[in-house]
Amino acid sequence: MSALLKIRSRRDQMSAIERRIADFVLDNAQLLRDYSSQQLANALGISQSSVVKFCQKLGFKGYPDLKYSIGEAVARADNGDEPVNDADADVDSDDAMACDLWRRKTEAEEETRSINPPDTVTAVAAAIAAAADGGKVFLIGLGADDIRARAFALRLSLLGILAVHNFDPAHMAASVSAANAGDVLLVFSEHGKPPPLCYIARYFRERQGTVISITRHTSNPLRAYANLALLVSAHDDRAHIEPLLYHSALQHLLDRVFVLVCEAGREEQLQANLERLQPMLEP
Repeated sequence: MSALLKIRSRRDQMSAIERRIADFVLDNAQLLRDYSSQQLANALGISQSSVVKFCQKLGFKGYPDLKYSIGEAVARADNGDEPVNDADADVDSDDAMACDLWRRKTEAEEETRSINPPDTVTAVAAAIAAAADGGKVFLIGLGADDIRARAFALRLSLLGILAVHNFDPAHMAASVSAANAGDVLLVFSEHGKPPPLCYIARYFRERQGTVISITRHTSNPLRAYANLALLVSAHDDRAHIEPLLYHSALQHLLDRVFVLVCEAGREEQLQANLERLQPMLEP
């Protein structure tokens, strides 16, 4: 496990000071080589010993060891993991781009899998499956997040689960008024900050429902209202690449949940719905 991934995966278990160090390191990984442990401590307004203890708690001998490991991780991200050989010289730019994109997606999926313990993914699937027996599953997302919420709502519907999807916070707030204990609310929000979604999550908790947030692996208000949290780790300095990594890692995470729900005795319902819908889709 790379140093950066180790920091991301353990951040939620860190103290307040350790989280400050972790956030600074993650945000400034490429510049860390220019910082000594004392300079890092000064930048954060903490003691040098706090920096050293942070490194040792992650399993490194000290700050130089951590800095070297992060430097290697940054170099691999910049240059790719595979050595260049003569055959690579014949690969055109399109193939090189495709390989790099696939590698970055794979890394994002691996990081996302590492920060979502199997018990959490199983608990999310179990909550959805339990709500399906006479209950409802509400889903909401704003903007691009609505695309993921809508697609997942459709897949749940194919399993015979009553999925209440809405992209309008006002309409969803009205729908949530009919929620009962045991119902589930899935809130899709990459950054977990929109106040309307936080309000809906809080209201749903008051109705004794189970709130499941799907956000980035960051501290955000929405996670504070969630009973269960699914987290996505996808990072790239290129603004046009990072959303692709996020979507890819999120999709794989949702696929894991869907498979668990489907295998909880809903395969026959799925097959029956697919056979009934097929004539509508044929030309």
